[in-house]
Amino acid sequence: MILERHEFASDNVAPICPEAWAELQEANENYAPSYGEDNWTARVCGRVREIFETDCDVYFVFTGTAANALSLAQLCKSFQSVICHQHSHMQTDECGACEFFTGGSKLLLVGGADGKIDIGQVEALLARENEFHSHKTGAISIAQATEFGTVYRRDEIAAIANLARTHQLFLHVDGARFANAIASLDCPPKAITWEAGVDVLCFGGTKNGAAVGELLIFFDKKIAREFDYRAKQAGQRGSKMRFLAAPWLGLLTGDVWLRNAQHANRAARLLASRLQKEAAIESVFPVEANAVFVSMDERLASGLHERGWRFYNFIEPDVYRLMCSWSTTEEEISSFIADVLAIK
Repeated sequence: MILERHEFASDNVAPICPEAWAELQEANENYAPSYGEDNWTARVCGRVREIFETDCDVYFVFTGTAANALSLAQLCKSFQSVICHQHSHMQTDECGACEFFTGGSKLLLVGGADGKIDIGQVEALLARENEFHSHKTGAISIAQATEFGTVYRRDEIAAIANLARTHQLFLHVDGARFANAIASLDCPPKAITWEAGVDVLCFGGTKNGAAVGELLIFFDKKIAREFDYRAKQAGQRGSKMRFLAAPWLGLLTGDVWLRNAQHANRAARLLASRLQKEAAIESVFPVEANAVFVSMDERLASGLHERGWRFYNFIEPDVYRLMCSWSTTEEEISSFIADVLAIK
């Protein structure tokens, strides 16, 4: 029997990190008020404001899909559209959730190298809007880090934000791997969010070491008006909210979230470097966060699968994604490299 190995399938497959687990256990020891009136929820919201150095509104939801869909529903009316990359997660992997929760908003897709939107294509798309006969664009959405493991620099975000402001649009960030982007850029969180012109950030915890739960951060409180009703209607106001909040307290205390992301990023760089040096396998995209994309022929990919390794064919026909997490070890990387060399 071959042992299935999921280490590089996704950062979703990793266990809960010890600090998040410890806070979750502590939250389970006593009774506490429900629906976010507990101490853990209050402390997390306060810590978020400290980290981002601004007075923002913070909400908890269960999944990244809910975070994206509900935040965009808050930003856009049903007749408005959202501009995003053609390979964005909300386009390829969220089952039409954004369209569903907005009640009709359309995703307008643009291209761009390395998973980043091409601002020229955005400008061209906006120029083609035909008064009330077309969807009226309401927001631009970017992913930080992108689906291809690359990271938007501050100047790139500011340029997109300036374009958004010119056209009276909101700027939304899908930050499922926002921690990895901060670790990569080595900058304060405010520098690539509200200071650069971002209105709403979906801050991912699941891929950073939590079991479940994402943060929705509105940097302009006026935008968040009555969002608590929207979240409740969508089934995202957990009655035992402390169990969503407590792991976040573990992540955000002592910058565990940042150390977890730094570890995952280093592991990805090590994996990419060893694949290149020892197996002559080059990365398809720059390795800027915790993802490594490589081209493999059918023989190598099948051989690794036969040896129990699980990872995704991300771009047809032959580009595969290898994802590192807070818990990835050098031993796991060495074991994977050994199997690659044995098959090649």
